[in-house]
Amino acid sequence: MSVLHLVENMVISSFAVIVIMLIRKIFNNQLSSKWQYNLWFILLTALTIPLLPTYLLNLGTKLTWNKNQNSIPASSNISTANLVTDGGGNWMQDLSISVNRFDLTLFNQFITIIWITGMLVMIVLTIHAWMKLQRIKKSTYIVENEEIQRVFKQCKQILRISRKLVLVNSPLIKSPLTFGIFKTYIVLPCDAETWLSKDDLKYILLHELSHYKNKDIATNYLVVLFQILYWYNPLIWIAFREMRLDREIACDSAVLKVLGQNHYAAYGNTIIKFANKSLLQGKFAIASQLTSSKQQLKKRIKSIATFTTESKLLKLKSIVIFILLTGMVVSQVLVVSAMPYGVDRINFDNKQTVYEDLSTFFNGYDGSFVLYDLQKARYLIYNKDKSVLRVSPNSTYKVYSALFALESGVITPQHTSMEWDEKTYPHDLWNQNQNLFTAMGNSVTWYFQELDKKIGKERIQANFEKIKYGNQNVSGRIEDYWLESSLKISPIEQVQTLKDFYTNQFGFNENNVALIKDALKLETKDHVTLYGKTGTGTINDKNVNGWFIGYVETKRNTFFFATNIENNHNAKGSVAADITKSILEQKGIY
Repeated sequence: MSVLHLVENMVISSFAVIVIMLIRKIFNNQLSSKWQYNLWFILLTALTIPLLPTYLLNLGTKLTWNKNQNSIPASSNISTANLVTDGGGNWMQDLSISVNRFDLTLFNQFITIIWITGMLVMIVLTIHAWMKLQRIKKSTYIVENEEIQRVFKQCKQILRISRKLVLVNSPLIKSPLTFGIFKTYIVLPCDAETWLSKDDLKYILLHELSHYKNKDIATNYLVVLFQILYWYNPLIWIAFREMRLDREIACDSAVLKVLGQNHYAAYGNTIIKFANKSLLQGKFAIASQLTSSKQQLKKRIKSIATFTTESKLLKLKSIVIFILLTGMVVSQVLVVSAMPYGVDRINFDNKQTVYEDLSTFFNGYDGSFVLYDLQKARYLIYNKDKSVLRVSPNSTYKVYSALFALESGVITPQHTSMEWDEKTYPHDLWNQNQNLFTAMGNSVTWYFQELDKKIGKERIQANFEKIKYGNQNVSGRIEDYWLESSLKISPIEQVQTLKDFYTNQFGFNENNVALIKDALKLETKDHVTLYGKTGTGTINDKNVNGWFIGYVETKRNTFFFATNIENNHNAKGSVAADITKSILEQKGIY
């Protein structure tokens, strides 16, 4: 579990607990005891959602949250002391600079160890409770008293329970309890008939059978599971304590409903007789028990003393509150849960798409390849999941930085030159005056940083919205929002945006579009021309993200492509370019 996942789960679980407890307090008089208990199932739902597979939480691209695993963009800075240089052939220089990030890897590992250790402790405590229960089970023997068996049968008939249940005694308990899902045991203390009246036994058995009928045994196990998983959140401990109390009150109410008003006081006195008699009391009770702690017992007795039969209006109010609260909590939890998953992925559903296994070209890399045939309007995609995943564009963004600068008048087709600022950069090709062609060919980062500063963030943001570029997020620093920071784009979006740029669907100046195309030209052979731009994401001197985007222009058709690769140290744009050329060659495109 990473720090961010821990925080997200803490927020989700705490939000659900706080909202439910507030609703219980505010609408206390509008909720029956049964529905007050049912509210806690909304919490169980909220705790389940973050554990679901990520694809089920994909809510599309309308949200704007962005997250980099093991990195914090806000604290990043550019280090020009680290240069990654790789030639992709005679026609391309793939140059990048390392972006320094605070590495959370070790901290995440530490958090994971703490979380797992906590779970192991909770599992040990649960096993200990289970072993106690097994000892009780081994000590049981069938109740032979015919009078008690007759009362037991009558109670089952009252609650309309037909399944065979086992009524037993045990010398190891002092208070009744019920356990077992597949084979359910209702356990009474030894010699209970000697100090309990027939009515007392009836009340006890109705209570335990109500637990069985309401599936409280299964709920117990579910609560224990969630308490193991969310052990680090104190609000969960408080919530489950309250849930157990509400469960007992709801069970008491169910019994009182079938008994009638004349039995209310007697039922309450029976509960009091068993005060402080439970062997398995505690937060990890994995069996339904008659007794509670003194504080909870006081609340139960008060609830019994003020019990009134649920009216139709109260039931209707309870259902309405439950439905509204369910919608509010679940919708908010879904949004928060989707943040680290769905927002960084796009929705893509195009019937003109062929998915092909090209894994042999990506040996050692987690990669994706997207190809679009302009004439057939058809996609070919390798790695469906990664093709919709947004990652930083790095130097591939420079295509649009140059376009925006031309459209803004920062540079013109006749004057694209920029004087070197006399700073010493880690590559000789950068330590000189530049123009659009040299800067694009040598991926001169300082040139495009100056263009962005002159364009301004507001105009850049407007242009991104116009061309629908990735997540359109320029919240990072003006110098590096496109370098493993806030701006992200998926391989499919790279191809779509490049295609729209090529056909000028954005309505930019045709001369400006033509100039960018010329700057992207790499080589021509056999009347087929390759255009493209590489990009390498380097974090803390490790090449983690490699891009090659572009298009192949033939006499009759144009093919747009985007290749992205990732690994821990050697994912470079030049490698992505080599992979791309191999695939294009195999396809007979280039």
